Formats: sequence, structure tokens, C-alpha cells
Amino acid sequence: MAIAALAPKKLLTPAGLFHAGALGVILWGTLGWQGYSVMMFYFLAGSAVTRVGMAQKEALGIAEQRSGARGPENVWGSALIGTLCALGVYGATWNGSSHLQAWVPLLQLAYVASIGTKLADTCGTEIGKAYGQRTFLITTLQPVPRGTEGAVSLEGTLAGIIGSIAIATLAWFVGLVSPVGIGICAIAAFIATNIESLIGATIEGKVAGLTHDVVNILNTLIGAIVAILLALALQSTL
Repeated sequence: MAIAALAPKKLLTPAGLFHAGALGVILWGTLGWQGYSVMMFYFLAGSAVTRVGMAQKEALGIAEQRSGARGPENVWGSALIGTLCALGVYGATWNGSSHLQAWVPLLQLAYVASIGTKLADTCGTEIGKAYGQRTFLITTLQPVPRGTEGAVSLEGTLAGIIGSIAIATLAWFVGLVSPVGIGICAIAAFIATNIESLIGATIEGKVAGLTHDVVNILNTLIGAIVAILLALALQSTL
């Protein structure tokens, strides 16, 4: 994470850099370079799509704060659930119990799904803001301006699907998930991001404590849970 922050355009605030460094240490210590590489891919890809059409988004007043530089709230809003999954993998691996070790592949899948869900959300939001030709509120399907909470577009939806498949494919390449896991992660991300859009269109900011960062945590949690449920359902049919 720290290497990325040295880029000409800051990708992290000073506080964000510190928290991202702590996150990197945890992930490398629990999931090794494989888990770290998946998070780094999310960070770089998410930062890149955030800057797509930045001038236009800033002119419309719908750009991310600080020109997309991530602070601590962004780091943990995106990675808290993934970090808990990584710690779960570490604990189950070193416990020695065969029952707990059976959860290792499921927790690895949940880790990837949570990060893939956040990348899908970021790609969908930022590409939709920049290139969405027709943007609809997910609850009513009525046209709304780009950048509206709970809005969806074809361009953003496709970008989100591509993002989730890309990160899941990397996870498969480094050995964190199986080929089937790529599809599971993509489906989980699609379901979770649409639920997140529903939350954004209905109760985000209207319920005490339900801030955008809390919604991000819920989004990644939903993605992780859906991935585990899909994997268990597939196992039961084999």
C-alpha cells in the first residue's frame, strides 16, 4: 500500500497511509503475499477508476472527496470484513482442528468475495458517474441524475461485473479460490452491490449511524456471506 502512495497523485491521506500499512501487515501475516496481492489489486484498480472522468465529476459535484485519496474510514470501510476473514483463516489454520480447517477455503472465498464486492461497487459507481448514459433509481427505475445515491446504470453495472471477475480471477491465479469460486464471487458481488444500492436509495443517511462507510462494511459483509452460502449450496448438490 505504501508504494502506491508514493505515486505523483496521492492515493492515500497520511492517516490513510498508516492504516493501509497496518492492513498490509495483517494480510501478509495471515494470507501471505497471495492475500496481499488481491487487496493491492483492489486498491490500485479502485483508485484508477475513481479518477476516470475526474474533471467532469468534480464539475458536477459528484466526485469523491479529496480527489479520491483514501483515508482510514475508506481503508476499513472497504477491508474490515476481508480482514476478519483473513484472521479467521489464520486462526483455523493454526488451530489444528479438522473441523475448523474445513472453513479455510470458505473463509478464503469470503475474503475474495468481500474485496470483489467492494471493487464492483467502486467500478459501478465511478464508471456510472463518468459514462452512465441513462441512470435509474433502483427502487423505482425512474431516471435520476448521475451520482444519485441508489442510482444504477448499464455502464456501471457492466463495469462492476468486470471488476469482480477480474479480482476473482487474480485470486484463482494465486491459489486463493477455485475456478468455480470466480463465478461465485462474481454472483455474490452482483447481489451485494444491488442490495447496497437499495440501502443507498432508502435508508442510508436516514438511520442514525448508517453512514456511507458503514454501508460499505455491510456491502462487503453481504458479499462474503452470499459467497459462503453459494459455496455450501453447491457442495450439498454434489
